[in-house]
Amino acid sequence: MHIAWLGKKAPFCGNVTYGREVTNALLDRGHRVSFFHFAQEDAGPDNWPDFQEIPIPFLYKSQIYTIPTFRSSKVLSQALREVQPDLVHASLTLSPLDFLLPEICEELGIPLIATFHPPFDRKRRNFTSGTQHLMYQLYAPFLANYDRTIVFSHIQRDLLTKLGVPAERVVVIPNGVDSAKYSPGRSTLKAEFQAERVFLYQGRVAPEKNVESLLRAWKASEMHPTSKLLIVGNHGPLAASLMPFYGSEHGIYWLGFIAQEQRRIDILRGADVFILPSLVEGLSLSLLEAMSSGLACIATDAGADGEVLEDGAGVVMSTQRVSTQLKTLLPLFQDHPEITALLGQKARQRVLDRYTLSRNITQVEELYESAVKLPRLPLSLI
Repeated sequence: MHIAWLGKKAPFCGNVTYGREVTNALLDRGHRVSFFHFAQEDAGPDNWPDFQEIPIPFLYKSQIYTIPTFRSSKVLSQALREVQPDLVHASLTLSPLDFLLPEICEELGIPLIATFHPPFDRKRRNFTSGTQHLMYQLYAPFLANYDRTIVFSHIQRDLLTKLGVPAERVVVIPNGVDSAKYSPGRSTLKAEFQAERVFLYQGRVAPEKNVESLLRAWKASEMHPTSKLLIVGNHGPLAASLMPFYGSEHGIYWLGFIAQEQRRIDILRGADVFILPSLVEGLSLSLLEAMSSGLACIATDAGADGEVLEDGAGVVMSTQRVSTQLKTLLPLFQDHPEITALLGQKARQRVLDRYTLSRNITQVEELYESAVKLPRLPLSLI
C-alpha cells in the first residue's frame, strides 16, 4: 500500500518520534511511504527511513504548533494529485492545515486517517489541563470529517465522542515501542556518574511537564550523594531558570537533548527509576521506552499514563501535590532496590503484553485496509 504520511521531522517532540517509528515499521513491512512535512533546514533526528519527501511551506514551527503559508494547502493538494497515494495518514501537527485536510482528501477521493496527539488530564484539575480540553473542543467538529481518527486510550475516545465525533470514527491504537531495541542490558552509566542509584526524567522541560515539582522534591529529600537525577530533553527558557538552583551539587545533571538513539538506550539501561510528573499527557512514548527497558516507573495519572501503569506495573501519582508524593517515593525507591527491580520486571512485561510496536503496526495496517474499502470516487475521475 502507498501511504502519504503528513507529519513532523523537527523540532523534536513525541509527534516526531511517532512518525519516525511508524513509518520505519511500515517500510519494513513492504509498504511505500511518501512523507509530507513542513520543510526546514535541519535534518531532524537520526534513524529516519529513506522515503520520498515532499516539503510544505510554513511561516513558523515549534514543538507545539505550526503556521503554514497561505499557499501550503495548494502545494499539498497538487502533490497528492501527483503522488496518487492509496491513503493519507496525518499525524496532526496542530496547524490550520489540519482543518482543511478532510476537504482536500474528499475532493481527491483519498481515504484520510488522523492520529490525534494533544495531551490531556482526564479530570481537568488545573489551568493547563483545562486549556488542553479546549484543544479537544476545537478539533472535534473537524475530526468528525476524517474517515478515522487514531487515539491512544479509551479515555481520549470517550472525550472525543462526548464532543460529537461519531464513535465509529474513533479508533484506539496505543503507542507502541520496539521491545527488542528498548530492552534491559548492560550500561556504563553508573560508572560515568559515580552513582549507585540513577533516577531519570526524559522529555521536554516545559510547564505542563511539571519538572520543577520533581526537582523540589529531590532537593527536599536530601538524597544520598551516590543517588543521581538525570534530566534528558530540550532545555529552553524554563530549564535556564531552574538550572542555577538545581545542579550537580544536589546530584542533578542536565544532559539536554540527546539525538543519538543508542545513547538514549544506554541511559535507560543504566537507570533504575523513571519519573514522569506531568500535569497533562497523551500516552508518553518516553514512559513506554523506560518500561520496555525494565525501569521502575513513577508517573501521574494525567492522560493515559495511569492506565498504562495500573494494576501494579508502576506507581501512579495524582497530578495534585506531586512534590509531596515524590518526597515519600524518592527515598523509598533509593533505599529499596528490590522494589525497583520487581516493578521494572512488571513494567517490561506490561509492554510485552500490550504496547509493542509490532502489535501497534498490525492494528494500523488493519485500519488502513478497512479505510481503503470505504466507497468514494477514484482519483482518476476527479
